[in-house]
Formats: sequence, C-alpha cells, structure tokens
Amino acid sequence: MSALPIAEVMQETALPEALSESVAARAAIQAPILPRTDVGADPPAVKWLVIAVAAGFLGLFIVLPLVCVFGQAFANGIAAYAAALTDPDTLSAIRLTLIVAAISVAVNTVFGVIGAWAIAKFEFRGKNLLITLIELPFSVSPVIAGLVFVLLFGLQGYLGPWLAGHDVKVIFALPGIALATIFVTFPFVVRELVPLMQQQGTDEEEAALSLGASGLKTFFRVTLPNVKWALLYGVLLCNARAMGEFGAVSVVSGHVRGATNTMPLHVEALYDSYQFAAAFAVSSLLALLALVTLVVKALLETRLAKESRS
Repeated sequence: MSALPIAEVMQETALPEALSESVAARAAIQAPILPRTDVGADPPAVKWLVIAVAAGFLGLFIVLPLVCVFGQAFANGIAAYAAALTDPDTLSAIRLTLIVAAISVAVNTVFGVIGAWAIAKFEFRGKNLLITLIELPFSVSPVIAGLVFVLLFGLQGYLGPWLAGHDVKVIFALPGIALATIFVTFPFVVRELVPLMQQQGTDEEEAALSLGASGLKTFFRVTLPNVKWALLYGVLLCNARAMGEFGAVSVVSGHVRGATNTMPLHVEALYDSYQFAAAFAVSSLLALLALVTLVVKALLETRLAKESRS
C-alpha cells in the first residue's frame, strides 16, 4: 500500500473523533450550570425535627430500658442488691458464663484469624462456600442451632448412644453450652478481619517472604500487628454476644440452677419465680457489660479510623 492511501485512511479515522470531541465541547459549553445543593441549607425546623426524632427513639428504646433496669435493681436498697449478686446460684451462673465466654472467644479467635487469613490472602476452590458457611449462624435461629446440637449429641441423637456408652456428657452440661455459644458467635472475628486484610493486600507479606522470613514469622511480625485493633474489635463483639446468648444455650442447658444456668438463663429463672429485684440485679450486670462494650467499641473504632487514614 502506498503512503497516500495510508494517510487518507488515517485522516478518515481521525475525523469522527475530532467531530465527537467538538460536539462534546460544544455541549459542555452550552449546558446550563445547575446550582449546587447544600445539605446544610435545609430549614432549621427540619434539622431539629430529625434530631428530635432520633433522640426520641434512642431515649425510648435504649436509655429508658437501661434506666429501668438499674432502677429496679436498686429498688430494695444496696443490701438487697449485694445479696442477690452473692447468692450461690447467681455466683454459679456468673462463673459458668465467664467460662463459656472464655472458651468461645478463644476458639473463635483462633479460627477467625486463620479463616480470615485464608480468605483474604489466598485464592482457592470453595472460597465462596467457606464464606457462606461462616455467615450461616447469622441466618439460622439460635433456637434451631440448639436443637441441632440436641439432635447430634442428645441421648436420642446420632452420637448420643456412643457418648453415653463412654460416659461423655455433652447436652445439659458445659460442653453443650460451649458448643452452642461457639456456633452463634462464630462469624464475629472473621467478619472484622477479612475486609481489613483484603484492603491491606499481600505486598508486605510478599516482601517479608522475599527477604527470607518464614510463613509463621511473617504472620506474627507483619500480618498480625497490622490487624491487631480489628482483632480486638471482633473479640470484643464475640465476648459480648457469648455472655448474652440465650436461645441456643436455653435449649442445650437443661435449666439446672447452680449447674447449667448462665446469667441470661438465671435472670429468666429468677423472674419466673417472682424474684424481680434479684432478676434485675443480675440483669444490671449484663447491662453494664453492654455499656462497657459500647465504650470500648467506640475507642477501637476511633483507633481503626486513625490507622486507616495514616
């Protein structure tokens, strides 16, 4: 092909592009300039109405119940409040709750870190299935989860006869309560770690490996320090849910006072036996736990926001 036809082809190709650019520039010049909307330009009445509605909802559904709980807890005086908390059944419920929460948080922290590391740092078959299974406890009722454990480990369940033959008790005992609590608190740590790990990418880990660091050394020196605040945030939420879990634990515990009642179950037992002051006294401990959780949660969110900006 000669040079002249090639130049003609290039000229024909560039002509539509030049025309389109000219049309776009002309449209931009002729387009009317719309006034910029300012959110702060709303009438003051609308702003204060929205604030009043939000404050009203918070006061009605959060502040007022908390005030009622603490008010009823101290209705009979500090001596009655202290007596309710030092009752042997109450102390047993507190001790069992702390043990179950410690087991659940430890197990879910270990799995949460491993699962989040696998999901965020590696590509493998079945990754979407793993994410779906991790999210499963959020879509299943805790009562159904408790019934599943009864079906598996109860005397009439699939593994019940074998466990009974080997003198292993799961249902209506500490192992069953711990398993049910682990199930309902399963996703909390993973959900907090995966987005942060995905955002950070794998550049730092690859650099550490290229410098000769082992996998474990890379994890403890690079990966874990980068996600420590998100890990603490997930552990905090997991612990709060573990201490306040009712549905799944209610199915597998057997409601034995002084033996298998956690704090939420003990509150129900006290209330059903018309010991209202004692029930609210134990409830105040759970409410205090919720308040502490909110404060620590706010502090961790502030720290995470600062690290994300830096």
